[in-house]
Amino acid sequence: MSHTGRLAGKRILVTGAGTGLGSGIALECAREGGAIAVHYGSSQAGAAKIVDQIRAAGGQAEAFAADLANLDEVARLAETASDFLGGLDVLVNNAGITFNVPFAKVTPKQFDRLYQVNVRGGYFLAQAVLKHLERAQGSIVNITSIHALEGMPEHSTYAGTKGAIVATTRALAIELAPLGIRVNAIAPGCVPVANYEQALGDYDIEAMGRNIPAGYVGTPADIGKAVVFLASEDSRFMLGQTLVVDGGTTSWMPFHDQFRQSLTEQGIQFGKGYVPGV
Repeated sequence: MSHTGRLAGKRILVTGAGTGLGSGIALECAREGGAIAVHYGSSQAGAAKIVDQIRAAGGQAEAFAADLANLDEVARLAETASDFLGGLDVLVNNAGITFNVPFAKVTPKQFDRLYQVNVRGGYFLAQAVLKHLERAQGSIVNITSIHALEGMPEHSTYAGTKGAIVATTRALAIELAPLGIRVNAIAPGCVPVANYEQALGDYDIEAMGRNIPAGYVGTPADIGKAVVFLASEDSRFMLGQTLVVDGGTTSWMPFHDQFRQSLTEQGIQFGKGYVPGV
């Protein structure tokens, strides 16, 4: 099943791999030779499908259920997944939930649920598998979001969890480096998955892509390939970094069109030696 074999022999636990980004991550890691423990929270059918795909291609995989808001289940996941794999080389903390709610209407229950799953679950899962990662001189790849880097209405709680992941990644990378464990993160941009349809209804994916500098939206495989890089020896000198994979979304100035139009109305053209602000 391997493409280049960059993860050959690697034992990998991917959380939230029954759907969305996690599915793409699990498949790409398997294609590069990794044995995969496919964690899921509620998407049992999706996890079973991913396991079947990996096995059909000659890879090794098994599905494991756990509610990451429940620390007893987190501990059990760490044990059962590591037992299946015979240890652990890579933990991909991908699982997460979100919702769009105006700040004034966010409830304590909603707030707590997001932090329990998105932050606390992954944090204590990493702690639970620490001995395996140290033994293997392995790595942790945390999945955050561009919401940690940019503001958007009705995402204050979700953005807070993703910002916490960026900060935790940086701190753990320094603390765990002496143990031989590398910790990095990936901040995906717009990657439509099944949950998009639930949140947005019928949406125009091409129109969505036109709002991204690259001109198109990303795919779960794009994020999976970035995970492969951070999980492999190709990134051996990277620690504590958040790799932004967003088609340029966080690099552009959202008011540039209005700025350009304003200058045009003044009879000023780009490329004519005009320097804004001078």
